[in-house]
Amino acid sequence: MSYAETPTMTRVGRGRWESTPGWYARINTRLAPATSHQPTSTRRSSPAPRSAQGAGSNDTKIDTQPRGEALGRSRGGLTTKIHLAADTRCRPLSRITTAGHRHDCLAFEAVMAGIRIRRQGPGRARTRPGRVLGDKAYSNRAIRSHLRRRQIKATIPKPASHQAHRLRRGRNSGRPPQFDAEIYKQRNVVERAINKLKAYRAVASRYDKRDYMYRGTIDITSIRIWLRDPVP
Repeated sequence: MSYAETPTMTRVGRGRWESTPGWYARINTRLAPATSHQPTSTRRSSPAPRSAQGAGSNDTKIDTQPRGEALGRSRGGLTTKIHLAADTRCRPLSRITTAGHRHDCLAFEAVMAGIRIRRQGPGRARTRPGRVLGDKAYSNRAIRSHLRRRQIKATIPKPASHQAHRLRRGRNSGRPPQFDAEIYKQRNVVERAINKLKAYRAVASRYDKRDYMYRGTIDITSIRIWLRDPVP
């Protein structure tokens, strides 16, 4: 997600556009492979006994990691997922870490709640953007209802399965959510913000055993990114 004091385009009537000040919110997630912290030994171990004929157990599905450390097993092994919000200058604003196998949409409200944009003048920090840009992983009824309740416009594409389901229901499917492909092109800034974070090896490959240490590493990296581009 991203926030910035940039002009947004708001649809007015038919075929007419009006420029109004507001924010864009962009959402994305990335996986960071975690290094193993299991104790190792230099002693030569005996060969493992041969198993019986047939498929063995799938040990990748066994949860051997401590709870609450944002470590999960996925195709890349032990991974941590970073849910990020960034502004239009590719600067991180809010982050949440979860296990790598957790779905992206589960941390949406937590990331939104962690955003605070200080005003240039007096007043409390702003927490509500004018628009949210997210990928297909955030296209569900709960997220759209949450944004509608907070009066935040959403630019989120619909998966092909959702579109097919709506066609099968016909007129009973209701009004489809609006989607502007031109505005959605600006979601690339959160991808670039991820690339800035991944430029630091400690973020790209998680070396911290504890989750709070890894979150601190992400915060320090975000501070360095902000110091290089401190323009409000």
